Amino acid sequence: MNETAHTAARTPEFAEPLRNSLTGQARFDPGTRALYATDASNYRRVPRGVVFPRDDNDVAATLEVAREYGLPITSRGSGTSVAGNAMGDGLVLDFSKHMNRIEHVDPARRLARVQPGVVLDTLRETAGRHGLTFGPDPSTHSRCTLGGMIGNNSCGTHSVAWGKTVDNVRELDVLLSDGTRLTLSSTDRQRLDALCGRQDRTGRLYRGLRDLVDEFAPRLRTDLPDTTRRVSGYNLDQLLPENGFDVARALVGSEGSCATVLSATVELVEEPGARAMVVLGFDDVYAAADRVPRIREHPTLAVEGLTRELVDVVRERNPNSPALTLLPRGRSWLLVETGGPDPDTAARAAHSIAERFADHAECVVHTDARRMAALWKIREEGSGYSTRMTDGSQRWSGWEDAAVPPENLGSYLREFDELLDRFGYRGASYGHYGEGCIHVRIDFDLTSRSGASDYRAFLEAAADLVVAHGGSLSGEHGDGQARSELLPRMYPPEMLEAFDRFKTLFDPEGLHNPGVITRPRGVDEDLRPLVAAPRIPSRTELALHSDNGDLASATHRCVGVGKCLNPSGGVMCPSYRATRDEKHSTRGRAHLLSEMLSGRTVVGGWRSEQTREALDLCLSCKGCKTDCPVGVDMATYKAEFLHRHYRHRPRPATHYSMGFLPLWLAAARWAPGLFNRLGRGRAAPLLKRLGGIAPERDLPLLARRGLLESCSDRQASRPPEGPGDPVLLFPDTFTNHFEPGIGLDAIAVLESSGHEVRLPDTTVCCGLTWYSTGQLGTARRTLRRTARELRPWLREDAPVVGLEPSCTAFLRNDALELAPADPDVRSLASATRTFAEQVDQHAPARPSAPRPAREQSGEVLVQMHCHQYSELGFDADRSVLETAGLNPRVLDAGCCGLAGNFGFERGHYEVSMACAEDALLPRIRSAPDGTEVLADGFSCRTQLRHAAAAEPLHLATALARQLGVSHRNTT
Repeated sequence: MNETAHTAARTPEFAEPLRNSLTGQARFDPGTRALYATDASNYRRVPRGVVFPRDDNDVAATLEVAREYGLPITSRGSGTSVAGNAMGDGLVLDFSKHMNRIEHVDPARRLARVQPGVVLDTLRETAGRHGLTFGPDPSTHSRCTLGGMIGNNSCGTHSVAWGKTVDNVRELDVLLSDGTRLTLSSTDRQRLDALCGRQDRTGRLYRGLRDLVDEFAPRLRTDLPDTTRRVSGYNLDQLLPENGFDVARALVGSEGSCATVLSATVELVEEPGARAMVVLGFDDVYAAADRVPRIREHPTLAVEGLTRELVDVVRERNPNSPALTLLPRGRSWLLVETGGPDPDTAARAAHSIAERFADHAECVVHTDARRMAALWKIREEGSGYSTRMTDGSQRWSGWEDAAVPPENLGSYLREFDELLDRFGYRGASYGHYGEGCIHVRIDFDLTSRSGASDYRAFLEAAADLVVAHGGSLSGEHGDGQARSELLPRMYPPEMLEAFDRFKTLFDPEGLHNPGVITRPRGVDEDLRPLVAAPRIPSRTELALHSDNGDLASATHRCVGVGKCLNPSGGVMCPSYRATRDEKHSTRGRAHLLSEMLSGRTVVGGWRSEQTREALDLCLSCKGCKTDCPVGVDMATYKAEFLHRHYRHRPRPATHYSMGFLPLWLAAARWAPGLFNRLGRGRAAPLLKRLGGIAPERDLPLLARRGLLESCSDRQASRPPEGPGDPVLLFPDTFTNHFEPGIGLDAIAVLESSGHEVRLPDTTVCCGLTWYSTGQLGTARRTLRRTARELRPWLREDAPVVGLEPSCTAFLRNDALELAPADPDVRSLASATRTFAEQVDQHAPARPSAPRPAREQSGEVLVQMHCHQYSELGFDADRSVLETAGLNPRVLDAGCCGLAGNFGFERGHYEVSMACAEDALLPRIRSAPDGTEVLADGFSCRTQLRHAAAAEPLHLATALARQLGVSHRNTT
């Protein structure tokens, strides 16, 4: 059935029998199918449905229905495959949602039994309690699953020490397409004879495998590339007698094309007691590659390579990255990790390498764990960083991880770069130099037929080059659609025949992931940028400077590496952490937006309900703008979508209540007491219902006197003339109306710093509430009005100091997306400072009178606002806190979950609280009594008051207390 036909089918005929046989869930809606139509590769194939099995019985039931209806089966973990081996035309089984348990850990035998959906870092954390780890560790270790690693034969940074996944699998429990369940492992002669003697499906399988080995054993010993990173083709050599006729290991790397893995017993290795790193800087990539064989003569845990292009991208996106100062001089670097039972042993090994190569490279040894982690971050996020280069060009996978013997690496890279030049391509490379495996993203043209033709020609030439150097087409990610068609260039026909027979023995019906390894699909078929090109206009109302005002280009930033699936750390993506649903990840939303523009599976264009539903739970936290390696900015895309989706249509009630909040509060300023009585009295439920506000939320209390009223004698439309450095304090909506005491404290601290503080003579607003609800026209008019109001001040080049992180970040960044051509807006953006940045430049005078000991020093917990995390930074805040005698401990707890209007909207309360309970609230509750909590964001403070009965402080109040100049809150 072609795509158009099964896109139109609302519910396929097999849907009801499949749903009736499951305890888990099966989905057939266009939105879900679009979400699973691609992985981290260049390809797109829309499945007929997606199954989320809860247990082995659900998997068996799915295979039974698939067999009855002739549906292909594709197993999927986190969907981070760059080869196109985690998508298919039939049923996709997502194991990550439910079948993700570690069933058993045996520290004495160093074994663990896991379900296929177990995330690698989860296993490593559990094994780490016993001083053990799982050796293979691809860069996606925070979200990749063991099932996916087994399917692709994943390797990772430390394969020089601990090998590939195939080297670390003891046993597999699998299900064949006919329902036969098998436990596979190594097989001694006696057991093999017994299995071959059986007259059932198991006996036929083992007899066929024995005959296959007997026939092809000589070729299996001579025709396979002699490189440790051979991941292409099937691991038939594992069936040789000298390898124990290990059927489990023969299936590792089969990419789900033979059987479905239900569980696996894997081997664990001892975690080194300590690690060190020597970084070697070379003049070019070839000099670095040439030294790898000599470096391998030393005991190492990892030998990884970075190039200048990759480092330049990091420098552009994160100029304050600590890793940039840790690299020695050079244009290409090797990160060489050593280990030992104690720090001295690890450090001696690193220094030994540095001394050996001091005449050939600039060397620096690091033993501090934080410094080494900063360097590893560049390497681990290379696949994302290298997708968008400093010149804005898009680069793609496709020739992602070929491997050659390390002794051939230098010559291979020289010839590979010549090949790139011949085709007119540019590539950003990095990778596992210690095993000759090179990752590279290349600026292919995948949007035109001629570009696709050139892509094929390049892959064919690159395959021939790798084979000429004794290498493997895939050194890590498997063959998938990206390389399966190229296998005849690597293997003789007899070996390809053996692969086909192996596949047929396990899967005679051809239901398991067809088109992979054997009987392949074309490398230039199903190319996502070509087959899913935009059909509707994708130019944006917002500037989208980084993508030239094109939402299609913006969504193509997402290449599927899936860092947004991380269960912890950073801010991205809070709603996914709460729901674990792909459509609530940054990746899922980017894919849906792209599918919406193409109009093939997700229909309705800008009116698409599937896209609106996915974006509804986006908190607009902007965590993705920083945490995503390619800088996807879903908050901005959401604002654009809402603007288009509701254009000339009625909007949700919250767009009128929360979106127009500044106007409602300005009106309520005439009778704040009445507003508070209505908001907290009997009328409150009705007001909330009319405004679309969650009934569980209390409406914030309006201050008796706003900040502008309290400081009416300070208001001035023009900068003052007199002593002190003039600053304009920006009276944002939240500070002005709800917590003016923060503004008074800020004024006191700024005056202690020698500033002359003034406020505007009228209410001003950045327009954020309209912007976040997609009312871009009103937001732009509000912003421009404010910029004009502040024009006299801006002409004097005086700083505008913000107190609310969301408003400050908006004025500094999003304002330029909204009104890029307005000179007043540009001036305002340039003049805007955070409160901490302004204070840090002018240290306030310390009070002469002693303060109570609790106020003099001590640790304070800091919940950093998401917009500050993503766009403003915390360096200045840390500096002023430490100067004031406070020791800030910034919580790595993600978003508070309130996120402006999000947590107040009806239908969002459960997710909002789940975000808070993920890490933030447990850490606040576990803090010692009396621990102060800093939260500059009004949303963060509101959420903490609501859920933790805590009274957090703004930085201004904390500093004012330390200086003894605090004003009493006027709420």
